[in-house]
Amino acid sequence: MRDTVQPADLSFFSTLAASGSLSAAARELGLTAAAVSKRLTQMESRAGVALVNRTTRRMMLTPEGELYLGHARRILDEIDELSELLGSAKKSPKGLLRVNATLGFGRSHVAPAISRFVAKYPQVAVQLQLSVTPPPLTDDAYDVCIRFGEPPDTRVVAKRLAANRRLLCAAPSYVASRGMPLTAHDLTRHSCIGIRQGDEAYGVWRLTSGRGASRKTEAVRVNGTLTTNDGEIAVKWALDGHGILMRAEWDIKQYLADGSLVLVLPDHETPNADIFAVYSQRHQMSNRIRAFVDFLALELRSETGDQT
Repeated sequence: MRDTVQPADLSFFSTLAASGSLSAAARELGLTAAAVSKRLTQMESRAGVALVNRTTRRMMLTPEGELYLGHARRILDEIDELSELLGSAKKSPKGLLRVNATLGFGRSHVAPAISRFVAKYPQVAVQLQLSVTPPPLTDDAYDVCIRFGEPPDTRVVAKRLAANRRLLCAAPSYVASRGMPLTAHDLTRHSCIGIRQGDEAYGVWRLTSGRGASRKTEAVRVNGTLTTNDGEIAVKWALDGHGILMRAEWDIKQYLADGSLVLVLPDHETPNADIFAVYSQRHQMSNRIRAFVDFLALELRSETGDQT
């Protein structure tokens, strides 16, 4: 009786699923599309079920294919981790590392750090995927996700990489024409630039002011004519004088330094948005993941001078 699952099929199917199409998988594997299709057909024949629904332009995994993929990725991860624990890889990280990050922060900070990481560890191959909405914490498609704010899910490891303050800002031209808000409630009378990202409540800014017994938090519903899901675009709109923006200090500190933007309500605090690396508990022993997370933490903290 032939084996239903062959070890070599696991890596093949994981690459196929990540590629999104037979032709893309063929390019990734260095095979012809016909060879990829034939191998998939052989896998399905051994399994006795369809693993992929094919169309002319794309493919989608069947429920059985999703089950196969989940187990394949877990097995491949465990093989890599076993190799690391047994010796040689422990000295120098190696293998594939799949990273997910948000568009703006990933492009500006994570990607440059990865460039330096692979220069230091040339045996590590990194696949970086940028997305507007963070993937589910239980998604096995990534080894490490860079997220803002500590996730509530206790099934994952969340390591704090760096502090991240959100600040309110506006161009001097906007303040000159519309005035400077003096209280949180004043924001309701101003044009505010909206950013739709992840699961964050859109259109509501939470601001905390005061000390001790007088400390209070207000939820302010803001309005404006401009909204985007791209933080870089929002910053450019603020620079053009279109309104007040709430944005991470990472993204606006250069404009605050040269006066292109000025702080609004600087004595008010916004919700914490520290930067975390999130990964599965079963990856805690992975040498390449630990090396990457530690490296990224040092890189980000050196940018801000954060010594915590």
